[in-house]
Amino acid sequence: MSVYFLLAVLYIICAPFLGGLLEGIDRKVAARMQGRKGPSVLQPFYDINKLFAKQSVVVNSVQDFLVCGFLVFVVFTGALFFWGGDILLVFFALTLAGIFFIMSACSANAPYSSMGAQRELMQMMAYEPMVLLTAIGFYIATGSFSVKEIAQSDISAICLLPGFFIGFLYILTIKFRKSPYDISTSHHAHQEMVRGLTTELSGNILALVTLSHWYENVFLLGVVGLFIVNSSWWSIPTAILVCLLAFLVETLIDNTFPRVKWQIMLKWTWIVTLAAGGINLMIVMLMK
Repeated sequence: MSVYFLLAVLYIICAPFLGGLLEGIDRKVAARMQGRKGPSVLQPFYDINKLFAKQSVVVNSVQDFLVCGFLVFVVFTGALFFWGGDILLVFFALTLAGIFFIMSACSANAPYSSMGAQRELMQMMAYEPMVLLTAIGFYIATGSFSVKEIAQSDISAICLLPGFFIGFLYILTIKFRKSPYDISTSHHAHQEMVRGLTTELSGNILALVTLSHWYENVFLLGVVGLFIVNSSWWSIPTAILVCLLAFLVETLIDNTFPRVKWQIMLKWTWIVTLAAGGINLMIVMLMK
């Protein structure tokens, strides 16, 4: 049985537990940064268990279908990635999952959900160029779009793609829904749209969205690890350490910077994409 097949199965089974644990650590570290004791590290599991036990108030049946589609495509994205599939297909599947999520908010026909959906589209406009550049960068550095072949390269991709790595870490602030770029939905009380995209969701449907985000966060950290992993055995623990450090850095940023307007998010994300990713891409192409 292939090692990558086992990784895909482990992702499907274990990612919710790892994602929930990461959220618990995020809450605990954030509380310590603010001088509070904070909730238990296991609090996210208590919360999602309570949501599954509650009755959901359904706006329409289409919304339920779209939320389920969001979950399915997020799980498919991560499973395909850890299975060693084509990274372009992986990123396209992730984009499709995001479209399902936006459509679920639009289907509610409510002001806060619609506003959140519009802002989520702005976020996609901000981070998608960097995501596509990351896939292109992996191909130029390793000669393949296959995650399996990228992970088995002689040297780590970050050696040739430091700019891409910085750019991808930058957009993780959007994907992790952290301040200053949590403009469409937020776990903070300062969000003027209540919960934005998920305002009209409740009960087990809201629990599915939370579960989807846990799957997505583990997958995104997997992409961070892909920059580090190579054919050497020591690269795996190094990649895990880098992923944990990246997550803690995002927590630090979340508790340091105030939320900004979408115009600033769009401008600076494209500037970083062009400066870090674009320049790195030209340098690597000249080296080849």
